[in-house]
Amino acid sequence: MSISTRVTSYLDEQDIKYDTLNHFHTNTAAGTALAAHILSKSMAKAVVLEDHDNHHLMAILPADKKLSLRKLNKTLDLDLHLADEEQVSTMFSDCEDGAVPAVGQAYNMNSIYDEALDELDDVYFEAGDHETLIHLTKAQFGKLMSKTKHSRFSSETYY
Repeated sequence: MSISTRVTSYLDEQDIKYDTLNHFHTNTAAGTALAAHILSKSMAKAVVLEDHDNHHLMAILPADKKLSLRKLNKTLDLDLHLADEEQVSTMFSDCEDGAVPAVGQAYNMNSIYDEALDELDDVYFEAGDHETLIHLTKAQFGKLMSKTKHSRFSSETYY
């Protein structure tokens, strides 16, 4: 596999300008940042959540942070939990397992992103495999997320 066709189609339809960055195979967002020689805070990771009615939401946050489910649930007034890995694999069938692109819109999934990503000049995220990143400038990331909810819902992670 390589870059997700759904992601490229969506980015092209939205006239989002991007480039790609190849790196050796990795299995974690932090490992990907290291392999790609980028700051982990510049790597956006996607976490798929669901509520008790099986509605899904993608939370997008920097790889150097962890998701505060408590903060997110309070912000959205929901009771979200992590989605089952098998479900996620099915929803992102055009991607390698665990290489979920941080573009929920391409999969008709509601999304929310952490405002820490707004502070970056460059944002990178999985392209759908474990060896390619999509790179967006601050302006293009802003354009991509212009209709997406945003809030502060991450907390510090220590490596």
